[in-house]
Amino acid sequence: MNQIRRLPRIGDVAEAAGVSVATVSRALSAPEKLRKETRERVMAAVTALGYTPNSVARQLRGGNSQLVLVIVPRRSNPPFFSEVLHGIDVTLAEAGYVLITGYMEGVDRDLRLIELATSGHLAGLLTTSGQLPQVSGRSILDAGLPAVAICADPQVPGLPPVLLDDAAAARLQVNHLLELGHRHIFYLTGPTGNYNETVRHRGIVAAIGEAGLPPDALVEHPGNYVFSGGAAGANAYLALEDRPTGVICGNDESAIAFIKTVRRAGLSVPRDLSVVGFDGIEFADYCEPTLTTIAQPRFELGAAGAKLLIDLLAGKTREELMAGEDRILMQGRLLARDSTAAPSR
Repeated sequence: MNQIRRLPRIGDVAEAAGVSVATVSRALSAPEKLRKETRERVMAAVTALGYTPNSVARQLRGGNSQLVLVIVPRRSNPPFFSEVLHGIDVTLAEAGYVLITGYMEGVDRDLRLIELATSGHLAGLLTTSGQLPQVSGRSILDAGLPAVAICADPQVPGLPPVLLDDAAAARLQVNHLLELGHRHIFYLTGPTGNYNETVRHRGIVAAIGEAGLPPDALVEHPGNYVFSGGAAGANAYLALEDRPTGVICGNDESAIAFIKTVRRAGLSVPRDLSVVGFDGIEFADYCEPTLTTIAQPRFELGAAGAKLLIDLLAGKTREELMAGEDRILMQGRLLARDSTAAPSR
């Protein structure tokens, strides 16, 4: 039976090099303080044993943290946020910072995140959903750490946001369907009160009005940005006597579930209805039919938010970095695929 090999520890390096643990620590963190012979002996032992210093643990002990907490909600839409987190991680790592994630999963978890922020172990904060841990009047921002919002604006004074221009992107959804000839549109929304949904809804309604269509040209049904909400929205669509020919979904997950449900009921996409999603996740290019969607610059959103935080940690002010603007806006782009076409009726 194979046994799991124990990873080498700093004590193993010290024993192999014939020095103290403190000397090994100095060789790794301040090599200029050691004699060349001692330093070379320690590094030879490090190489021979394959020892990797635990920089995170060292930061926690030393109080000079390079840790950045990224706050995400419990249901964090993984297909979308994975690439946002990738952009954050790459950018932080290039500047010597380490990403850790904290999920908001109720009062107990939120309180632990608040306590972590006030413990002195963190350098800064990023929030990816516009939500911030708050318990009994205490907010994680009370810790006074530099913080940046990405993807959604919590509208907290002093907290700079890096956002998609959601209203403009929603107009792209509507205008694509209008250009194809659709004049009756079903809109499966995002969650009520969600920042992104609020702004996108504004853009959709404005685009409908600018096209000279009556308000009843838009039929709305509440959604929730998950597969189950897409299926429920499709069932509501199927129950309509006068079904719109164009469908806008709040995100790609909802759109994929919507398409599967209506096809199972015997409808054809895009012959009977056209469907547009939002986000540009990888799954959208592998479902059947491939999904027309709005591609968000997900990696770039994460990278820009992380860079803004790094600059704040370096002592730059929000006014310097934002050039007088209250937010940094990025643009989405329409990816026209097989789920949309001119209406057949």
